[in-house]
Amino acid sequence: MLGSFCASDFLPYVGKVIDWISELDAVFRKVINDHLESGTTMLDEDDIVSVLLRMEKDQTENSAIHITKDHIKAILMDIFLAGIDTGAITMIWAMTELARKPTAMKKAQNEIRSCVGKKGKVTENDVSQLKYLKMIIKETFRLHPPTVLRLPREAASQLKIGDYDIYPRTRIAVNVWAIGRNPDIWDNPEEFIPKRFIDSPIDFKGQHFELLPFGAGRRICPEMNMGTAVLELALANLLYFFDWKVPSGMDIDMEPGWTLTWEQLLCCRLSSITSGKMMR
Repeated sequence: MLGSFCASDFLPYVGKVIDWISELDAVFRKVINDHLESGTTMLDEDDIVSVLLRMEKDQTENSAIHITKDHIKAILMDIFLAGIDTGAITMIWAMTELARKPTAMKKAQNEIRSCVGKKGKVTENDVSQLKYLKMIIKETFRLHPPTVLRLPREAASQLKIGDYDIYPRTRIAVNVWAIGRNPDIWDNPEEFIPKRFIDSPIDFKGQHFELLPFGAGRRICPEMNMGTAVLELALANLLYFFDWKVPSGMDIDMEPGWTLTWEQLLCCRLSSITSGKMMR
């Protein structure tokens, strides 16, 4: 709450926000109806809407949790909104690091402009070919994860980590920011070096614990795919259209400021709020 804005600051726009939420509700309703109208074929697919609709269909009166269409729309809204500011935070950090490393920026621009040519803009089909851009995003996630601490987990049994005894039901917060800067894992961890990911199997999809911006396991962040796709497309277009540089004689303040992200605010109903890092 301390890291968020006061609603009274935006009273003139409350009506517009309500209209915007209503429009989102209509979009989610259409997505659900499209799945239902497509019959069992669509419901058998493993996208999250199909999974939720199957859960609703298979539930009984004795089910521990009862899911309705409104619950499904709320989950979809969480996924949609959680990728907005986290993606924006990551894009700000990526552009900041590239502005400080003109050589890396030029290499990324050459790759993008060579791939896209004179089409006028970067499309989703182009992004899959931009290997250096993906390295930049991985390196940004490593140095500047949009949330410093992943949402807390609870120890299911007693275990020992280093010299510490962890007892059942202990709440554990994983510091992905510290992992990404650990010198035992990364060479020159404080340096922005995208090429460190050349021929590296390390990815951010929860299988490699050196890089966990979205967490891992069954409770990995559900907006990972959408948020990453939006980030890649937006960052690629910024680099395609414009040449960026720091004004002469100016330096960039790299001191992070503390705030809460949408992902954390949306998940606070289920768990404790953790704090995130972003530029001032």
